[in-house]
Amino acid sequence: MDLNQVTIPSVDVAKATEFYKTLGLHLIVDALPRYVRFECPDGNSTFSIHKVNELPKGEGITIYFEDDNLDELVEKLQKKGIVFSQLPEDKSFLWREAHLFDLDNNKIILFYGGKNRKNPPWRVN
Repeated sequence: MDLNQVTIPSVDVAKATEFYKTLGLHLIVDALPRYVRFECPDGNSTFSIHKVNELPKGEGITIYFEDDNLDELVEKLQKKGIVFSQLPEDKSFLWREAHLFDLDNNKIILFYGGKNRKNPPWRVN
């Protein structure tokens, strides 16, 4: 089994589309104003956004995107106007992460996990 896509809700899919294009995702389905789908720049996963009239309540969704050159990516995105709530930082679980929010307040974590992404020292066999 492989993960095909993750779909998130948005109250303004057009604005969300521009935000995720700025992050570097490639638009492959444009059914604005109700739906869009992207390819991730690396790997086989896709990411989509669908129109809702009201966002879910509670903590919402957290989206993780991995990049081998996290610090350079963050610098590039900051130059494009993307604001981060946490700049790249090494975590105790052996990942390096930067945090931000999209326009619908979904949390995005850009990270580099390397070999520890799927194979941390404490992995269960």
